Amino acid sequence: MVGGIPMWDEAQFALSLVVSGLSIGLMYSLIALGFVLVYKATDAINFAQGEFVMLAGFVAAVTLSAKGMPAIAAVATAVAVMVLFSFALERIVLRPLLGRPVIAVIMATIGLGAMLRGLPPITVGGETRALPLPIGDTPVALGPATLPPIQIAGVVVTFALLGIFSWFFLKSRMGIAMRAVADNQQVAMAMGINVERYFALAWALAGIVSALGGVIWGSMLGVDVHLALIGLKVFPVVILGGLDSIVGAVVGGVIIGVVESLAAGYLDPYVGGGTKDFAPYVVMIIALMFRPYGIFGTRRIERV
Repeated sequence: MVGGIPMWDEAQFALSLVVSGLSIGLMYSLIALGFVLVYKATDAINFAQGEFVMLAGFVAAVTLSAKGMPAIAAVATAVAVMVLFSFALERIVLRPLLGRPVIAVIMATIGLGAMLRGLPPITVGGETRALPLPIGDTPVALGPATLPPIQIAGVVVTFALLGIFSWFFLKSRMGIAMRAVADNQQVAMAMGINVERYFALAWALAGIVSALGGVIWGSMLGVDVHLALIGLKVFPVVILGGLDSIVGAVVGGVIIGVVESLAAGYLDPYVGGGTKDFAPYVVMIIALMFRPYGIFGTRRIERV
């Protein structure tokens, strides 16, 4: 017995929290991939990633609300809109900032995020919209835990994108060229690589990730302006795992997801709730004290 609870039940409870945290963490990783893709190519952090997810969710929800529109069409529309939006953003807003300090790009994305948060209420309304997907809603038992089908779908999509992007960056010519651009833009240009083209490609890939993340998270939480807060929830994931590491995004997501779940299960009953909102940042700060570049981040040494 532990605190009046049989040890077997205690173990079951802990394992159910871990399984639930793993699934949520992998869904965080899906959003974190957008951060990583942009940073790997442009060396800048997209602080509007959460707003990208929100925008994709609204596009999918509005498309799905059209009479007779199938879910696959809503997903395809969200992907297409986010790719076009990302291309336009890179071409019109970000490309003129090439060669400027990185802080200029960061401030541009912060301003863009504020603009995007104000866009839905004045165009399609501010109410929460449902985004139902044809995957059912009957919980699936995985050992001691039961997960909704949308979380399982999110895990599958995350692993699929992880495999695709890993192959892309390690095996394809375009992926290798993008890694060269991320490593040193001037050397890449001297080698004949069109840096601007690969910047645009990086933002387009981030748009695809945002679209899929918006559909998954929008289906689970509903679509409204608060969906953009997922960007802040995911920020500890990319910092912990490493801003330029795809594997780090997944590992960081798993760690943060499990920490959130355990904090909610064991600490919330004593403090009245809310520990899962700040526990990831505590873990991030502690980790940065020992690994300033994240678990899998590239350590950069600059000569002065």
